[in-house]
Amino acid sequence: MATMKQEPQSVRLLTIEAEHEGQRIDNFLRTQLKGVPKSLIYRILRKGEVRVNKKRIKPEYKLLTGDQVRVPPVRVAERDNELPSARLGKVQALDTAIIYEDDALIVLNKPSGTAVHGGSGLSFGVIEGLRALRPEARFLELVHRLDRDTSGILLVAKKRSMLRSLHEQLREKTMDKHYLALVRGQWQAHQKGVNAPLKKNELASGERVVRVDKDGKPSETRFRIVQKFQEATLVEASPVTGRTHQIRVHALHAGHPIAGDDKYGDRQFDEKMRGLGLQRLFLHACRIRFFHPGLEQTMVLEAPLEPALKTLLTRMATA
Repeated sequence: MATMKQEPQSVRLLTIEAEHEGQRIDNFLRTQLKGVPKSLIYRILRKGEVRVNKKRIKPEYKLLTGDQVRVPPVRVAERDNELPSARLGKVQALDTAIIYEDDALIVLNKPSGTAVHGGSGLSFGVIEGLRALRPEARFLELVHRLDRDTSGILLVAKKRSMLRSLHEQLREKTMDKHYLALVRGQWQAHQKGVNAPLKKNELASGERVVRVDKDGKPSETRFRIVQKFQEATLVEASPVTGRTHQIRVHALHAGHPIAGDDKYGDRQFDEKMRGLGLQRLFLHACRIRFFHPGLEQTMVLEAPLEPALKTLLTRMATA
């Protein structure tokens, strides 16, 4: 939390408390100035309108307990009490997607097609939806990310102490995440993992892709066969590292692109899967194991496949 006192012209002076220690000032401002575009937040930081202990700071400045933060008056977009019907439907879908919640954590079975946060032309994401669902929550931050088209388990911290603990578990690789992926062809039992460095690239079109590259960052994914079909294999993928698009690129590198992957997939295979009813990327975060510091116990949570994916697997098994 941060205590606050008012100055004239609606300038706010916030005193940083222990809960926000270590948080970047730009991320802190995004929680304080809800509805304000990120571009405006960075503009007031660049112009020196935000001060910490009366000094100008950069967006990457990390807050310390006791810091005095000056927040200038900023026009916040008016929020209607009534959400547009399309967005209301998405918010309600997120409500039904919550598989676990306590005073420090929300765990979602994120639907495919929903971004984790707005931006890049998207006005709605998981965070925006959760803020609409939990307007009383002072702190809501993503612990990790899922690609927009990937479904499954997503952790959202409701306390900074929880966020710190889970980030440490990610760094120390003590958090286990497991995904289900339907891939092209017959995955061989001896192929138990892919260890290949990954590097982000930008194409001439501006599209960003990830490629296996000797100059990339070390990356490792473990794979296990779950079920074999005539032209495909359902595998469980467990990322050891957490690179962008890691499972998708490693599956491709192994010669088995994931079904429905419009960036790294196989067009002919995808057409066959569409003929069987697949309308999305078949990649689902199905299980996670982590230590809950508040409960002082290890938690294992699972998120079931959506009915359409279960139906697809049934059709393939009987084909």
